[in-house]
Amino acid sequence: MYTAGFYPYSTPEEHWAYWSRYIYWNRYERPVGAPYHRLRELVRDRDYFVITTNVDHCFQPASFDKERLFYTQGDYGLWQCSQPCTQHTYDNEQTVRRMVAEQRNMRIPTELLPHCPVCGKPMTMNLRADDTFVEDAGWHAAAGRYADFLRRCSGARVLYLELGVGGNTPGIIKYPFWKRTHENPQATYACVNLTEAYAPQKLGAQALCIQSDIGRVLEDLQKQAGA
Repeated sequence: MYTAGFYPYSTPEEHWAYWSRYIYWNRYERPVGAPYHRLRELVRDRDYFVITTNVDHCFQPASFDKERLFYTQGDYGLWQCSQPCTQHTYDNEQTVRRMVAEQRNMRIPTELLPHCPVCGKPMTMNLRADDTFVEDAGWHAAAGRYADFLRRCSGARVLYLELGVGGNTPGIIKYPFWKRTHENPQATYACVNLTEAYAPQKLGAQALCIQSDIGRVLEDLQKQAGA
């Protein structure tokens, strides 16, 4: 699905026929996996904050507090002006559902093509790809809450838990977690990754790397917590 999102479709009707299905199945019509629910139970009574580069919006349906979430890279459920003429985003669920229901021969009706209500330019996804990514008021509010959380934890006993972060955007989660752990003797860095669990040697005993399936690790932790 991800690779096909970069295909140069010959018409905007074809482009949005594909992308509406992409959004529909990844944002609106997919079950939230068990690992999200298990993680939520593990942090239920703790002071936590989630920073994520995921854009499928799975944390809120799993009952995470929306005031403790920061989606840094956007949301499949939001559109923005392609120009962009303003720093606003727009919910797309109603139109996406119509696109999916009314498309024929891999094309949506022309009248469903999304355009900016301010300048009339075509809409695009609110996903970080270049410097046109819109960081709206909600994005900045979440960034501020995350910054407040980090200030509160500075020098305190804290776990920086990294789940499934690869090498695509390490500057958002991985590198800052390493840096904060190194600067705080009371901090622990834990990384769970199926194939890329590693940490700098300088973190020493402050780092715990588990190369395994995240779902299995969280299930084991939940069982131990219940015991």
